[in-house]
Amino acid sequence: MNESMEDAIRYAKKYLEDLLSFFGLNTDVHATSDDEVIQLNVPSTHLNGFLIGQRGENMRSLQYLTSTALKNNNFANTRVNVDVAEYKKQRADRLRDKAEDWVKKVRDSGEQMDLEPMNAADRRVIHKLAAEYGLTSDSKGEGRDRHIVLKAASS
Repeated sequence: MNESMEDAIRYAKKYLEDLLSFFGLNTDVHATSDDEVIQLNVPSTHLNGFLIGQRGENMRSLQYLTSTALKNNNFANTRVNVDVAEYKKQRADRLRDKAEDWVKKVRDSGEQMDLEPMNAADRRVIHKLAAEYGLTSDSKGEGRDRHIVLKAASS
C-alpha cells in the first residue's frame, strides 16, 4: 500500500471519529482499504439506529462528508465506504443469498433475466456473484431505473 493511501486512511478514520464524537460517541473506527476504497467500520453501539438512519441515509451522509473532507484536503484516494454495525455487510449477504437463486435459474435455463432497479453497491454484489457463476451481467438504464440484466455466458 502506498504512503498516500495510508495517510488517506488515517485522515478518514480520524475525521469520522471526530464527527461521531459530536454525537457523544467516542469509539474506535476500524479502517482498512481494498481496491482503492477506504473501508470505515463503526462498531455496534447504542447509536446504531441513529447512525444508520432510514434505509441507510445517515450512513451515506457520513460517507459523503468523509469523502468530501478527503477531496478538500487534496487526497488522491477519496472513495469511502462507511458501514455501521455491519449493516451493509449483512444486507449484502442477504442480497447474495437471494441473487444465488436468480443466477442459478439463468445458468440452468439459459434465458436472460432483468432484475429490479437497485443502487450501485447492490449491483456490485450481483456483478461479482454472476462472474463467480460464469455468467455475464450488464447494468442498463439510468438513475433510479438502473438495473442488471443477467445472461448465460454463451448468449
